[in-house]
Parts: sequence; structure tokens; C-alpha cells
Amino acid sequence: MSDMFERTYTMTIDGQPAVGTSTFDAIDPATEEVIASVPEASREQLDEAVAAAKQAFPAWSARPVAERQALVAKIGDVIEAHAEDFMRLLTLEQGKARKGAEWEIFGSVIWCREIATQSLSSEVVEQSEGRKVEVHRVPLGVVAGITPWNFPVLLAIWKIAPALVAGNTMVLKPSPFTPLCTLKLGELLRDVLPAGVLNVVSGGNELGAWLTGHKDVRKISFTGSTATGRKIMESAAGAIRRVTLELGGNDPAIVLPDVDVRETAKQLFWASFQNSAQFCVAAKRLYIHADIYDELAKELVDYAKTVTVGNGAHQGVDLGPIQNRMQFEKLKELLADAKENGLNFLLGGEVSDQPGFFVPITIIDNPPEDSRVVAEEAFGPILPLLKFDDIDDVIARANDTDYGLAASVWGKDVQQAEAIARRIEAGTVWINEIHSFSPHVAFGGHKQSGLGIENSLDGLAEYTNTQTVVTRDQLAALA
Repeated sequence: MSDMFERTYTMTIDGQPAVGTSTFDAIDPATEEVIASVPEASREQLDEAVAAAKQAFPAWSARPVAERQALVAKIGDVIEAHAEDFMRLLTLEQGKARKGAEWEIFGSVIWCREIATQSLSSEVVEQSEGRKVEVHRVPLGVVAGITPWNFPVLLAIWKIAPALVAGNTMVLKPSPFTPLCTLKLGELLRDVLPAGVLNVVSGGNELGAWLTGHKDVRKISFTGSTATGRKIMESAAGAIRRVTLELGGNDPAIVLPDVDVRETAKQLFWASFQNSAQFCVAAKRLYIHADIYDELAKELVDYAKTVTVGNGAHQGVDLGPIQNRMQFEKLKELLADAKENGLNFLLGGEVSDQPGFFVPITIIDNPPEDSRVVAEEAFGPILPLLKFDDIDDVIARANDTDYGLAASVWGKDVQQAEAIARRIEAGTVWINEIHSFSPHVAFGGHKQSGLGIENSLDGLAEYTNTQTVVTRDQLAALA
């Protein structure tokens, strides 16, 4: 990596570097070695960051939208100019292999440029002689952005770009497990954005609580677990703060008997295991029609054996480690529970003693619907295969969850697949594809998978208030 990416990591508060009053370690999940010392923000520094964002808001929101759009597009230029460094650092702190890092970093570039083309127009809803009613979308103020550890750069951009285009300012807190790329982005943008428009602070759960409960924060945009999302809703309730929450999922995939088994097996493998299954919309429950269950299960296992798991920084590796020890231990517990309950492993299940948080690709054969590996979101490479032979039954089983983030249906009869998709309780349902996103397509969860929308004009509107202006012309009224 270049010198710019190897030097000390600092927070960005009011356009200036800030070191923490204490530090914590960033860990390489592939080796468990310390890779950097990370600044930990104090309560006073968090207050300074929010104050800087609040002070910057009037001038930033008053800028013509075209100027804000141009600066957001320039964020994409900065990421692209440092893409190689970002990809290497992302692999180092998050663990993902090269292909996954490319997907995330260049996706971030695209998101900046495309969100920068979006705007919300005022609308005249009534126009009569001497009277006009006009609806405007106005920015909210200071936005708190809190991002997760699975896609730390891209999901930060999903928040930064629309918030800034809409005219807000932001205090951004990355996950303490993956703070480095976000801190580095903040450093690079000090010369791009006006001081205070984007502040980046790092720390743990205590910092998150301070940020979401701060009196001057007007909106919270959070991506992470449903449990934490509940706490954020509680924190936001006191001051009636706006929230956008993209939370957990236990996403079903329904595979109909008419699919091309070999080709679909490869697609389903990556649907389930991309980013080592650390993906909120990974296919986490694979419902396979009984007529093709055995054949598809075999194809999945055979294909999985061709995939290399290892240090994402090494050439030829397809899937990296679990990102952090907390998640690693959770997955080991799930595997132990599956063994204790006599579940049948078609592949994997044994965690080695090698350094790093490595969990092997694990496929479990038709476990009971109430088993933990089915009912819980694993967020790691443990996939249950489930057999069905009745459409109404499989839809009921797919919907029998508190989550409703995404789902997929696979089959050659598109009309049948569409009919099934419309009955699934999820914010996004893909048919014969998966994990396709766009800055111009709405994304959000149902049930306990979240509130609000990201991406599209609906997502941009999440960062605004509606203001209705009613004007009566007194001269016209007197005429």
C-alpha cells in the first residue's frame, strides 16, 4: 500500500485530523494479528463532531444541489484514484478476497456517481388564480451514519451520498471491527468537502449510544443487527428522530423442479456463500423441490469442493475468514448445536485450530424447521438444505420468520415463479438471479428486517422532510 495508507489512522472532525484519547486494536481476521492502532473517540470529541456538522449545515444545505452533486461525484473519483490501496486495506481488515474487494470498492465509485445524478424536485400540487400550493423536500440537518463490518466502504457510501446530496451533514461511525478504510476515506475527503460536512469518528458501542442519543442529531441511518436496531429505535424515540434501519435477514431461496440443476447449483452456491455468507441478503435457507433435492444437493457439494477458503490477501483464494471473533464463536456454537442434535452434514462442520477466524463451507441435509441452523440467521458459511413438495407449504415455511429482507425464486416457469414471489413477505424478491442492486432501485426490509428505504429517489427522500408552502396573492384576491 502507498504511504498515504500506511501512516497513522486519524478521525476527521470539522475537516481536521483528530486522535483519540485512547486507542483500540484493528485485527486481521485471517491471522489474528494486530494491524493498526485505532483512535477511540471521547464523549467530548463526539460532541465536537456533531457541533461541526451542525455548524456546517446552513451553508451546505444552501448550496445549489448541482454543487452538492458534483462534490458527491468527486468522492467517487477519490475512491477510484486510490482503488488499489482501498482494496488491499479492505482485504486486510475485513478478510474478503480480491474479487469481493473489487466488487465493493468499484461499486462504491458507481454509487457516488449515480446518486449524484439524483434530485428531488418541488411539486406544484395546486395552482389557481391568486393561490399556489407547492411541496418541497428539505434537508433534515445532522445525520448519524452507523455502518457494519461486512461491507464497510460500500454501505458507508449508501449513507454518505444521499445524505449529502439532499443537503444534510453527517457524523459517520464505522464498525469497530472494520474502521480503517472509513477513517482513510475521511482523511482523503478533507480536501474535497467543506469542513464539518462529513465527520468520521471511531469507537465501540458506547460511542454509538452517544451518537444516536445526541440532542442535535436529526436522523439515524443504521445498518446492522435487528437487536441493535431495536436499541436505536428506543434511543431515537425520545427526540422523535427519523430512522432508516437496514437490519437482519433469514432469506429463503425456493428452487422449483424445472431448473437446470448444474447451472443453478453454481448460482445458488454464490447466492449463499458470497463474502463467506456475511451478507444480509445471502440465501440462508435453501428450499429445494423433492424431485431434484438429491441431485441438486450433490451438485452443490461438488461445486463447493472447488472453492478455496483462505487468507483473502493470497492469490487463488475465493472466500476469506469470518471477520471477527465474536461472529466466529457464534458460528462454532451453531455447529456444535447441530452436531449435538444429530443433524447430517453433507460438507464441512469441522473448524480447525489454525490461526484466523476460518469456518469451512458447511452444508446441512434437510434439518428440522425449528433447528437453530434454520431458525437463526447464521451470518456465516452454514447452509441448511430443506426439502419441499407443495408450493403452499413452502411459501408458508419461507414466511415463517420475523425477518423479511430478501428472498429468491428459481425456475424456468417464470409465470409460476412470479406468482410465488408476490406471496413472499420480503422487501426484495429476485427471480433466477440474486444480489443485483442499483442506486436507482429501492431496497428495504419488511417485518423486523428494518424500516425505510435505501437507494432510488425513495431512498434520497428518506434524508428529507416534506414542506408544504401555500401562497395567496393578496393583490389578486383584492382585484
